[in-house]
Amino acid sequence: MSVLDTLIQGILLGGLYTLFAAGLALVFGIMRLVNLAHGDLIVMAAFLILYLVTGLGLNPFVAALIAMPVMFGIGWALQYFVLNRTLGPDILPPLLVTFGLSIVIQNGLLQGFSADSRRIPIGPLESASINLGPIAVGVMPLLTFASAVLVIVALNVIFYRTSLGRAFRATSDDKVTAGLMGIRPDNIFAIATGLALVVATIAALYLGARANFDPTIGPARLIYAFEAVIIGGLGSFWGTLVGGIIIGVAQTFGASINPEWQILAGHVAFLIVLLFRPRGLFPRAVD
Repeated sequence: MSVLDTLIQGILLGGLYTLFAAGLALVFGIMRLVNLAHGDLIVMAAFLILYLVTGLGLNPFVAALIAMPVMFGIGWALQYFVLNRTLGPDILPPLLVTFGLSIVIQNGLLQGFSADSRRIPIGPLESASINLGPIAVGVMPLLTFASAVLVIVALNVIFYRTSLGRAFRATSDDKVTAGLMGIRPDNIFAIATGLALVVATIAALYLGARANFDPTIGPARLIYAFEAVIIGGLGSFWGTLVGGIIIGVAQTFGASINPEWQILAGHVAFLIVLLFRPRGLFPRAVD
C-alpha cells in the first residue's frame, strides 16, 4: 500500500510542477522564447501574495486573485517594452536579457525581503487531509493538482477555441503574414507573457502555501519547469502535465528509497525520457 501512496503523492506533486511549467510552455509555443527569469517571476508573485496576506490581512486565495492582474500587467509590459526587442533568429539576446532580469529580480527581492525563508499562511488547509480508504491525501496537494488540470484545460480552450488563440497560432506560424491581416504581433506576444504570469501567480500561491521560499529559489523552480516542458514535448500543454507528473512520481519514489535521492531521481527520469524520445513525449511541430 505504501507504493500506491507514494504514487498518488508523486502525481499530486506533479501538479505543482505543471503549474511551474505551463506558462513557460505557453510562451515558448507562441514565440519560441526561453525565459530564464520565469522561476524568479514565480517567486516574485509569491512575495506579492505574502505581502497582501500579511500586510493587508487578506485571505491567500483572495490575495492571489488580486495579484493576478498585477502580474499580468508586469508580464505585458516586460514583453512589450523589453523582450519584443530581443526576438529574432538569434536565441542569444533573449537568453542574456532574461538571465539579467533573473539577477535583478533576485537582488531586488533580497533587498526588499531579506534572505529569510517565508511561507504563505494558509490556515487549517495547511494540515487538512482527506481519507481515501487506507490512504490520507492532503487537501492542498489535491487543490494544487486540480488547479493544474484546470489551467491546462483553460490554456487549451484559449489556444484552440478562441479568437485570441487563433491570433496566437497565426502569429506563431508567420508573424509577418499575421501583421498583414491586422494582427499586432508585439501586442499578441505581450498578452501571451501576461497570461503566462497569471499562471505563474497560481503556481506561486501553492508554492508559498506548501513550502518555504526565499528570493534565491527561482532557478531551481525554473529547472523543474524546463524538464516538465521538455518531457511533454515543446509547446504541448497536456504533455506539460504529463511531464510534471513524471518528475513528481520519480521524486517521490526516489525519496522513498533514500531522501537524498529525491531531486536526483527527477533529473534521472528526465534524462531517461530524452534518451528514448529526444523531442519529448508529445511534441508539436516547431519551426
